[in-house]
Amino acid sequence: MEKSNKLVIGGDSAFAEIAREYFDADSSYEVVGFTVEQAFLGRHELNGLPVVPFETLERHFAPSNHAFFAAVTYTQLNRLRARLAAQAKARGYALASYISPRAFVWRNVQIGEHCFVFEDNTVQPFVRIGENVVLWSGNHIGHHSTIEDHCFVSSHVVVSGFCSIGRSSFLGVNATLANNVRLGRDNWVGPNTVVMKDTADGALFKTEQPEPARVSAPRLFKVVA
Repeated sequence: MEKSNKLVIGGDSAFAEIAREYFDADSSYEVVGFTVEQAFLGRHELNGLPVVPFETLERHFAPSNHAFFAAVTYTQLNRLRARLAAQAKARGYALASYISPRAFVWRNVQIGEHCFVFEDNTVQPFVRIGENVVLWSGNHIGHHSTIEDHCFVSSHVVVSGFCSIGRSSFLGVNATLANNVRLGRDNWVGPNTVVMKDTADGALFKTEQPEPARVSAPRLFKVVA
């Protein structure tokens, strides 16, 4: 794919490395560097590209010809990613998005800026996705559902039809929302959790871990000739 835009990635974690791979392979962006806030700057190179302080980003990559993507996970219920993106935009950087060509996104789906949609997502008709949303791989987002700004949806999540996911929420692996559920803002839905009714803002849901099965020591049999 022809590279017509240059991109700086915020962060130097595993997500930053993964984002670089996807942008380089499947987008018009060429990743040219990484940036981290000075207090957390522990290295100056990642995979052959420079890592520079976020506070002085303009000295290294001018906003006039570089875009920005914050490859940060759900730290502080996604507020860190939201803050970095907002600061970069205020400093003149365009915010990049990535939508995998191996995701199924229906033609009338609305997606805001600064989103990342991995492969194998199914996003059905009339879905609305806000700004700064991450859909990791393998999710089902049902028809007429809304995901508000700054949400992180991890892998193999099922969001049924006519659902609404409140701003700055996190949905863990294999979580499920039944039809017509309104998930409040700042909700944390743990792995394997099923949500069947509307929730309040700031709610935490998790499935208790079952007690591990106890396996008896194998018996020793004396072999008689």
